Amino acid sequence: MKIYMTRHGQTEYNKQEIILGTTDIPLDSTGKKQAEELAEKVAALGNIDIMIVSPMKRAMQTAEFVAKRCRIDIIVDNRLREWDYGEYEGKTRFTKGFTDNKSNFGVKMGRSGESLLQLAHRVYSALDDIIEKFHDKNVLIVCHGGVCRVIETYFNDMTTEQFLNWFMDNCGLIEYNTD
Repeated sequence: MKIYMTRHGQTEYNKQEIILGTTDIPLDSTGKKQAEELAEKVAALGNIDIMIVSPMKRAMQTAEFVAKRCRIDIIVDNRLREWDYGEYEGKTRFTKGFTDNKSNFGVKMGRSGESLLQLAHRVYSALDDIIEKFHDKNVLIVCHGGVCRVIETYFNDMTTEQFLNWFMDNCGLIEYNTD
């Protein structure tokens, strides 16, 4: 089984370096172009059977470009929604304390959001279920930067420093083999 992972296309918040977790906004024009290009990459692969997608607008729009181009079914999984950044939501990525809060794995983001441990629990359980249920298929997961970072830790060990510095481009595509 192969699992492919992508992050949604660009949004206005991404462009402005604003923290975007639970705010449900659509792709901007660049994000739509990125999603079209992703659809072409997926078509060229020719081996993806199904997409499992976050319910958030930006991920759904990205997946819809792929579904239309490649005729791949979409399954929505709420566990793939973006990290709840609490009081950091809508602030600049350079807000004091944001990066430090990410490294305190058991502390809720922005006091009212999710801790990394809570996020990892829901994402790991989604991956376990995907691997069990779709073990004979190749799957494309369409989700978010914070979720992508956690998925990377599912397949590859990372130090805290590597975790904090790991980044997924909008509509980048990474392949994992579960065999």
